[in-house]
Amino acid sequence: MHRTVITGMGVVSPLGSDLGTFWSRLVAGTNGIGKITHFDASNFPVQIAGEVKDFNVDAFIDPKAQRRMDQFTHYAIAASAMAVKDSGIDFAANDPYRCGCIVSSGVGGIATTEAEVLKMKEKGPTRVSPFCIPQIIVNIASGMVAIEHGLKGPNYAVVSACASGLHSIGNAMRIIERGEADVMLAGGAEAAVSPISIAGFAALHALSRRNDDPAAASRPFDKDRDGFIMGEGGAVLVLEEYEHARKRGARIYAEVSGFGQTCDAFHMTAPADDGQGFARAMGNAMKEAGVTGAQVDYINAHGTSTPLNDRIETAAIKAAFGDEAARRVMISSSKSMTGHMLGAAGAIESIVCALAIHNGVVPPTINYTTPDPDCDLDYVPNTARETKVEVCANNSLGFGGHNACAIFRKI
Repeated sequence: MHRTVITGMGVVSPLGSDLGTFWSRLVAGTNGIGKITHFDASNFPVQIAGEVKDFNVDAFIDPKAQRRMDQFTHYAIAASAMAVKDSGIDFAANDPYRCGCIVSSGVGGIATTEAEVLKMKEKGPTRVSPFCIPQIIVNIASGMVAIEHGLKGPNYAVVSACASGLHSIGNAMRIIERGEADVMLAGGAEAAVSPISIAGFAALHALSRRNDDPAAASRPFDKDRDGFIMGEGGAVLVLEEYEHARKRGARIYAEVSGFGQTCDAFHMTAPADDGQGFARAMGNAMKEAGVTGAQVDYINAHGTSTPLNDRIETAAIKAAFGDEAARRVMISSSKSMTGHMLGAAGAIESIVCALAIHNGVVPPTINYTTPDPDCDLDYVPNTARETKVEVCANNSLGFGGHNACAIFRKI
């Protein structure tokens, strides 16, 4: 069976649109949440989000081509380009049919959908853009990334809501594991800070309404949490077969050594209250990686800052790891700083795991001030820790009951 390693990573996020800036701000506990500027949200019940602010799309995509794509595809192309550059791989020197791509999204081109529906209503159906459909379909980001880099191997998108990015990585690992490809770009992209998206999630009462204090609004595992913050951006990893990477002298950040996935089969939006499905996904990932809960140093939690999710994730970690190991392992939520990047979340949080291993630093959970009796583990509150990290787990959940966990190891 072939091994899968990470040799390159690219990020577009509310904390910065390059890997170094993102990581330094994350470790420093920088808040990436603020008032919404993409549209006038003054009459919305939720007026805050984690927006991408320093992204130069012109550095990655020709202006004419930009107009034919939704912003989530812009983020995917940019993150992929940065990941490829970071890896140092030359696709021209590789068999294109042995190189593939899975870049996913939770909602795809939702802003384009909204704009084109309004245009049709106001001006009639003949005014709808001929690029409307290719702009909004979720798989288009993966397709466009393949075009950019000439990748002719396996290519598709995974749609599992907020687990999409991590499912992409798990599926790409499986493809390499089976020997179907030598290199896979894998990750997710999302651009869902739009009126219909914010209004819809607000109607679900899923979002924080701490509009007057955006810096403190995302507070995973804290007793006073009141919902998640919408985030946006893209994250892509270059996954490579170990021997292929070694032969070309690639720098290896970490190995993707295990992946587990289950479904709660319980509720449209809520995780199962006993957390057993989530615990099983973690257990399956650890079993494949050949590690026990006692060997996992760090968990990048799903940690959305919703009352239900954080409590159930805590219970699931205890069930999967056992009480002693659960109380020892370091846990943090990047969403405290980035907000919830939906289909990109599992990808950017996998990058956090790889960098924690590579740099020997565990980033904090910010805004953790009031302990919750139901969330009583070590959430690395407010300050990063410099420590040896050998094994990490990354957790993702999605509406519909989707559970995913990946294990990353030092190599």
